[in-house]
Amino acid sequence: MQKDEIKIGFVTVSDRASRGEYEDLGGPAMQAWISDALSNEWTAVARVIADEQDLIEATLKELADEHQCGLILTTGGTGPAKRDVTPEATEAVCDKILDGFAEQMRAVSLKYVPTAILSRQIAGTRGASLIINLPGKPSAIGECLEAVFPAVPYCVDLIDGPYLETNESFVKAFRPKHAIKKG
Repeated sequence: MQKDEIKIGFVTVSDRASRGEYEDLGGPAMQAWISDALSNEWTAVARVIADEQDLIEATLKELADEHQCGLILTTGGTGPAKRDVTPEATEAVCDKILDGFAEQMRAVSLKYVPTAILSRQIAGTRGASLIINLPGKPSAIGECLEAVFPAVPYCVDLIDGPYLETNESFVKAFRPKHAIKKG
């Protein structure tokens, strides 16, 4: 991979979607949002997998370690149901957990649905990859990304990931002045 190549991982965690019984709406929703948000050229590395902790862990490791995705977004598997294990898998592969992402996403989601308190999504880092768990509903994906994405590019900078530039008419990233690259 070239140093300036940007890869973004998208993981849909769904038993039914992985078997082809249910259309994956979350993965395309995440990719569409990122397409609107980023002004850089980037490549998607997408996976649709079953709700199995070992498989989720292996997929996150593959995207972070082998594909060197600077950002990895997951959708699905973050509720309280017995098969919902995305947060456990994410925590198992991360070097550091970034609690602020989860706190902000739940706070925003609570404005829309009282069941947001049931959401267990987390975020963390693995090497030079930022991993963020998102809800499964496409509208909630957008609401959560809108709430946390202003901090994402600088977070990725801090872990030596790729320099993500945003389309400021869609979402404005925050970086301290010393961290802004000059044209």
